[in-house]
Amino acid sequence: QVQLVESGGGLVQPGGSLRLSCAASGLTFTDYAMAWFRQAPGKEREFVTAISWNGGSADYVDSVKGRFTISRDNFKNTLQLRMTSLKPEDTAVYYCNAQHATQFREYWGQGTQVTVSS
Repeated sequence: QVQLVESGGGLVQPGGSLRLSCAASGLTFTDYAMAWFRQAPGKEREFVTAISWNGGSADYVDSVKGRFTISRDNFKNTLQLRMTSLKPEDTAVYYCNAQHATQFREYWGQGTQVTVSS
């Protein structure tokens, strides 16, 4: 059974930082590209950032470039998202996503709430 479990969300003031983690189990982690999505209240889920299976390449939505950093540890089967200079518009539920490199398999975590407010 595949499980993606996010942690690290919380309440932070504007300009602050948070680090999200996603622990993956039940899959061959290196077979999957990993990503973070987010969904703000009343809005559709949107792509935030993704990283290749070996961490060699990453992509970011323009609104987080220079502020967020995605990384992965293929020995510990974990995905991280370092978020800095947080803004109120970053407030959302953040979801971990795994996409198989060659097969149509995709998994989601349950999400972790990030709230940026003073």
